[in-house]
Amino acid sequence: MASTAEGDRFTVEVRHVRGATVLKLGGELDHDTAEPLRDALEAVPAEGGERVLVDFSDVGFCDSTGLNVLLQGRLTADRAGASIELVGLRRPVERMFRITGADAVFPVYADVAQALAGRPEDG
Repeated sequence: MASTAEGDRFTVEVRHVRGATVLKLGGELDHDTAEPLRDALEAVPAEGGERVLVDFSDVGFCDSTGLNVLLQGRLTADRAGASIELVGLRRPVERMFRITGADAVFPVYADVAQALAGRPEDG
């Protein structure tokens, strides 16, 4: 089962795959477009052990607002016994996570298959 939230320049598709919730993002994640991601992170079941894979493979831009939404989502997930993991960071987005040190806070995977297999990126 999948659902999609859309904005002018940003989309979030939610689907469940092998015990994980995958948030497939698309477009540009910034101050004006972050609300669908915030809503999707809040809607994830607060049951212990839930993995949330945030798939950035179709995101070309993410600013500090997007990063802050993810960090807040991580705190909420931690309290619920869940995890937020990042997938498919493209170069501009990966650079922002690396420069801010946020890449050390989240597990990062090359793609959803790698995340489901539990093999983080080297790095």
